[in-house]
Amino acid sequence: MSDVRPNARLNPLPALIFSSRWLQLPLYLGLIVAQAVYVFLFAKELWHLIHETPRLSEQDIMLIVLGLIDVVMISNLLMMVIVGGYETFVSRLRLEGHPDQPEWLSHVNASVLKVKLAMAIIGISSIHLLKSFIEVGMVGGLPLCATAEGQAALEALKHATVTYKACTTVTSDGVMFQAVIHGLFIISAIGIAYTDKLMTGTTTRREKEAHH
Repeated sequence: MSDVRPNARLNPLPALIFSSRWLQLPLYLGLIVAQAVYVFLFAKELWHLIHETPRLSEQDIMLIVLGLIDVVMISNLLMMVIVGGYETFVSRLRLEGHPDQPEWLSHVNASVLKVKLAMAIIGISSIHLLKSFIEVGMVGGLPLCATAEGQAALEALKHATVTYKACTTVTSDGVMFQAVIHGLFIISAIGIAYTDKLMTGTTTRREKEAHH
């Protein structure tokens, strides 16, 4: 016979500790504000793309579009943390049966959330790495923006009637380090997924043994 009491009252100390989960609520509300900031940033970049299209090169347009995709992927990451984190660590959203319930939310837990966050971070890192590769192909001897030559090029650009790339912040060494970091992200995600698989398999095996 089960000794679980659905409406049992907790003692004061356990109730205080359990209620402390609501301290995370302002953090998730803050992430919602960050989401709104990214919506504004997306609209700003989209307006820049539309307004400057006649004066932009194909590579410039590609970089702006990749920037828009980057904003969308970060926004997706924020939604995953807000919805999944609140559901896992604060309180249930009670979306069962709701037509707009995300498919992944029906089986979300701390382990699943970690794997999904790792995959989202890899996607964002891929976009940044692709942008860096494109910029390296565009530099063509452009000065670094941090140097005096780069600052002079930026000043000349202010008085130009055609939009072009005056300087760069990307170096070959920088791209190499980005590629290494991206590889480490992938290895970390594989490690997290493998560890989660081992833990899930062990739990399932114990449950099967308990039923026999």
